[in-house]
Amino acid sequence: MSALGKVVRSGVGRRRVQTLVIGLATMMAVAASVLGGSLLVVSGAPFDDAFAEQHGAHLSVQFDAREVSAGQLSKSKGAEGVSSAAGPFRTSTVTPRSDGAGPGWPMTVVGRGDPGRGVDEVTLLDGRWPAHSGEIVLSADSSLLPAMGMKIAFPDLSGRRPTLTVVGVARSVTQTADAWVVPSQMPSLTVPGSGGYQMLYRFTDAGTAAQITAGGRAVTESLPPGTAVGEQSWLTVKKTAERDTALYVPFLIAFGALGLVMSVLIVGNVVASAVGTGTRRIGILKAVGFTPAQVVRAYVGQALIPAAAGTALGVLAGHLLAVPVLAEAEEVYGTSSLTVAPWVDLAVIAGVLGLAAATAWASAFRAGRLRTVDALAVGRTASAGHGRLAARLAGRLPLPQPVALGLARPFARPARALAMGTAVLFGAIAVTFTVGMGASLGEVMKARAHDAADVVVPAPLPDFGLQGSVREEQPEADPAAVAAAIEAAAGTGKYYSAAAVRATLFGLTGTIDVIAFTGDASWGGYTMVSGRWIDGPGEAVVPTPFLAATGTRVGDTVTLNGLAEPVTVRIVGEVLDPRNDGMQVFTDASTLTAAQPDLTETSHHIAVTSGTDVAGYVDVLNRDLVPLGVTARAGGLDAGGDMVVTLNALSAILTLMLVAVAALGVLNGVLLDTRERVREIGVHKALGMTPRQTVAMVLTSVVATGLVAGILGVPLGVALHGWVIPAMGDSVGLRLPGSVIAVYNGAELLPLALGGLLIATLGALLPAAWSAKARTATVLRTE
Repeated sequence: MSALGKVVRSGVGRRRVQTLVIGLATMMAVAASVLGGSLLVVSGAPFDDAFAEQHGAHLSVQFDAREVSAGQLSKSKGAEGVSSAAGPFRTSTVTPRSDGAGPGWPMTVVGRGDPGRGVDEVTLLDGRWPAHSGEIVLSADSSLLPAMGMKIAFPDLSGRRPTLTVVGVARSVTQTADAWVVPSQMPSLTVPGSGGYQMLYRFTDAGTAAQITAGGRAVTESLPPGTAVGEQSWLTVKKTAERDTALYVPFLIAFGALGLVMSVLIVGNVVASAVGTGTRRIGILKAVGFTPAQVVRAYVGQALIPAAAGTALGVLAGHLLAVPVLAEAEEVYGTSSLTVAPWVDLAVIAGVLGLAAATAWASAFRAGRLRTVDALAVGRTASAGHGRLAARLAGRLPLPQPVALGLARPFARPARALAMGTAVLFGAIAVTFTVGMGASLGEVMKARAHDAADVVVPAPLPDFGLQGSVREEQPEADPAAVAAAIEAAAGTGKYYSAAAVRATLFGLTGTIDVIAFTGDASWGGYTMVSGRWIDGPGEAVVPTPFLAATGTRVGDTVTLNGLAEPVTVRIVGEVLDPRNDGMQVFTDASTLTAAQPDLTETSHHIAVTSGTDVAGYVDVLNRDLVPLGVTARAGGLDAGGDMVVTLNALSAILTLMLVAVAALGVLNGVLLDTRERVREIGVHKALGMTPRQTVAMVLTSVVATGLVAGILGVPLGVALHGWVIPAMGDSVGLRLPGSVIAVYNGAELLPLALGGLLIATLGALLPAAWSAKARTATVLRTE
């Protein structure tokens, strides 16, 4: 081994605490960066690749077949800005039933003779494309579980009721249909006087929502007004596909930035402290022949070895943390091969190690410039020039002498105290942010459960074709009878019922949930973002993603299809509800009286009167409900979610790592300080300072630093929370109300402000214990 290698190895071995601090700080930064970078790639690349490969449609438009002809639509292919187009394809909204079992939910069927080539090339995942009438290809995202050879009937179609056989399973990257049949099959699937046409367009410029809107105007301006009844932009589909992984990105960017800044701070502080306390060693190295460049490389190497080890561990930790998150992304894209991209690892490794090397070089540059004679003359004794005024002022305070000495100590080494304070500051920011994020996610989950009821009677499970005596013994629940029993029960305060049906919208594939209320549900825990709650029939409130997907605003109207007859509702409010990707409509039950008179899958939500024992109320109520086929239980609906658990776990892990790095940064600074003051501490002990007073002096030396850092960290953590949480909401298409963002209160802020003091104290405990145990004679002999 070369002489330079021996010096580097010796320095790493002697500075074990500093080595640990650098390694842990680097690991934290790398882990968050690998995870964040991987999610940025996963959230965009799979969709972009599939969209390019399948020539996805930038805009799919649904037209009313009663208002426009196929010939008129074909002319729109030549509109300005259109690079290619496909269609018109006949469409119909039908309600299938597979093999006679299970509830039927509406679906959009499109007649296409082939999977397409130039626009929206549908990818076959299994089977083949239908060759003649009687065959159907289901979308992999269909509400029906696709299985080859499955028979699908359409009992709601009047007259001829076709039965189709599933011959294939396919996926459209822009989700243009739930199923496909040959064009000759469409007449039998379309009720006379209904149905529509679908046109698929690709534009020369389609990278922004404004360009898509301009393209939509261009293709419809030559057509009669009102013929376009629905449309879907590829940007909306992409945002929906990326939603689950994009949620994590703002949160990980925040932690990654904190980790990177802290790692730079730690590396620079450690190397600068090593140079400052090792001037005599530097002089000896130069005296035996080391060049200035070799001295600098020695200190840079001492920093890069633990940084490299921390980087390796950080890459491993990032891969492990990515497992649950990428598992969710695999479900979104229907793949099992999503992994951390190798180039992400290489970019993070190169970036972090390059940053560490540059920081270490800048801090070690002073070592190369030191003159050999000056370095040998200075030795390792700290200068006593700093902090004298602060020591005199502290000595006049009515405090015990050890406490006064400790309070004055940061002024003797202001740069070191600033470095320790900054490390504690980042730890306090992380703790404050994590506490706020947990509270915000709790508010979102409350809105997701939207059930402030004391007692709930869940809706009976639907009949999925179960046969035999077990099913026959189950009575059919009558919502009116259940409501009568609830109203008659002693202790019932207010209550409402909610029934769920599924419908479709022109221009959108898949179904939306329509929740119909009987009674006033405004007290049930629904968090309004804008507008107001429903006040009567014909009104509806919807989540933010619904508005984005349909291009509507509060005050607009939408038509619900797939029911016995179309239902038009006016949107009067925007509600926070992330379930079903936000594709829900909340309305009054009377709105669906004609279109869906039989609402059987009904849940009931009850608030008991003041002073009523909930458990006793449930027991008494169930005596009347069990014979009706339902059972009441205390509490609202489950508000849990795997994504929330994952987010909370990730934030807890990353916060603990940041706090550990901050505490180790304090430990490193105090340890250096106590080693510099070893003779001074010996003198204090010789004059009668007890071990307990020594501990008090060392701990007090970080009190002011920790307290100031904690006080500054709280507002910065609140500000970080105020930026990240709305960004997380925007990434999943949700506008968050003030109740989700303003989650801090005065009672929480004071303990959080003291968190910096706690971090600093924890970091100073070990050096304080070492100082207290050191023998007086030993330390007095130390120079």
